[in-house]
Amino acid sequence: MSESETQENQLTAAEAAKCVQRIVFEPAEGKGKPKEKRVPVAAEEVLSFKDYGTHVVVVTRDGQKLVGNGK
Repeated sequence: MSESETQENQLTAAEAAKCVQRIVFEPAEGKGKPKEKRVPVAAEEVLSFKDYGTHVVVVTRDGQKLVGNGK
C-alpha cells in the first residue's frame, strides 16, 4: 500500500465526529418516559478516535465513549 493510499483512508477528527451521535434524554410532559434524542458531536469535543473499518469509536473530552458506523 502506497503512502498516498494510506492518507486517503485515514479518518480526521471532524469525520469521526460526523459518524457518531450522543444520546440525550429529555423529560417527557407529565409522568411519561423520557424521550431519547440524538445530538451530533462537534469535532472540538473529540479527544481520541479509532476507525475499525466496520465501525468508529470516539472518546469525547467529557469521557464518553461513542460508537458509530464507519464511512
